[in-house]
Amino acid sequence: MASLSLRRERIISEHDAVGCIADGMTIAIGEPHPMALVRHIIRRGLRNLTVIGSGLALDILIAAGCVRKVISYYAGGGYWVPVAPAFRRAAEAGLIEVWECEEGILTSGLEAAGKGLPFLPWRGGVGTSLPQVNPDLKVFSDPINGETLIAVPAIIPDVTLLHAAESDAYGNVRHCGGPGWIDLFLHRAARRTIVQVEKVISNEEIRSNPWATTINSGVDICRMPYGAHPFYSRGYYVQDKPLVAEYFSAANVGGAELGHFLDTYCREPQSHAEYLTAIGIKRLLDLHEY
Repeated sequence: MASLSLRRERIISEHDAVGCIADGMTIAIGEPHPMALVRHIIRRGLRNLTVIGSGLALDILIAAGCVRKVISYYAGGGYWVPVAPAFRRAAEAGLIEVWECEEGILTSGLEAAGKGLPFLPWRGGVGTSLPQVNPDLKVFSDPINGETLIAVPAIIPDVTLLHAAESDAYGNVRHCGGPGWIDLFLHRAARRTIVQVEKVISNEEIRSNPWATTINSGVDICRMPYGAHPFYSRGYYVQDKPLVAEYFSAANVGGAELGHFLDTYCREPQSHAEYLTAIGIKRLLDLHEY
């Protein structure tokens, strides 16, 4: 009788997680943002990344000089920041390449990758300037009905980074209230997925409610309490609005003020634990959602 192989635990450290990312790779960032891993990318000084992402995580990676190309349906910072400042500045200066798309185009490209297809058709953008602005989008005639459609090429992240509520040691993940709307697209399209979680729970607890599992295989896990800070983590804490506002204020000014923010919150703390120490327990506890 062949011996039964034991299940492999998939918990890794933050250093090992980001250690698999190299200059020039394509990375995808989920939402809520896995900010602990984003900060570690900045700390390592990675360069020339293609980033599939949005909002705060995307902008702070651009501000830190990590990004060469952006694939994003939303490069803003919330209702008070319609266009994220580091993104705007880098795009206007030609320092980054912007792969123009909207939500349907992005998810079509990710879905094509997840299905192992070279492209998928999409109606959104037909009749607009998008195919001229983004030459990777090809207008074609549907061979079945003759309809004009856009062929969206597969978008394949080398590594997808996600944040979730909890997981067991074997990579069975739960998102509180369901996954971020694009997280599962990013996971299925990627060559590798790493999920940072607030808490690691037992496999028995996972199996007691299988319907709550949102990702059930093929991912590595980083235990990162408060790992989404200053972003929110559903069921655990709300957004630290003053710190987010502090970042966007510094990013608008740029220069030394932005450099001070990045040094204080990203480069100087050598681990997630040191970052939490710098933020302070009182500030973190004040964010508790429940």
